[in-house]
Amino acid sequence: MAIKNYIRDIQDFPKEGILFKDITPLLLDPKATKECLRILVDSLEGQQIDKVVGAESRGFLFGMLLAQELNAGFVPVRKPNKLPADTISVSYDLEYGTDTLEIHKDAIQKGDKVLIHDDVLATGGTAKAVCELVEKLGGEIVQLNFLMEISFLNGKEKFEGKKVFSALSY
Repeated sequence: MAIKNYIRDIQDFPKEGILFKDITPLLLDPKATKECLRILVDSLEGQQIDKVVGAESRGFLFGMLLAQELNAGFVPVRKPNKLPADTISVSYDLEYGTDTLEIHKDAIQKGDKVLIHDDVLATGGTAKAVCELVEKLGGEIVQLNFLMEISFLNGKEKFEGKKVFSALSY
């Protein structure tokens, strides 16, 4: 089954000139979702994973499935003021401004083996910020997993020395 066939292109979304890769057709098909999950899990080559960290919000979709499949805990990384307990945060640059992400202080223990998951690797800013949060808490990043990579944006270059896997590449 070619999961690429379940990704829909939406021209000029969210703004003119952008070709958006829509994963909702993939999510609608249980067999395609299961195949995508298998590809993501197989990329780990039997690595031990203690926690799966998912970036808000689309990283939650497969991040939670990965955590369940790997018998690992799931850790949401969210926008400011969305998590109820004590958090740490990191701000990072966007194309036009900055953004901030937060994680619970007690979500990652020193030495935890961590898989970071998000739906798309584009410029790499969000995933790099998530790496900073995990490493501040003492987690060891085993791999960064993405459903797809937009390769011409060179986001992978931000992760020298880290294992990066994308199920699809455009």
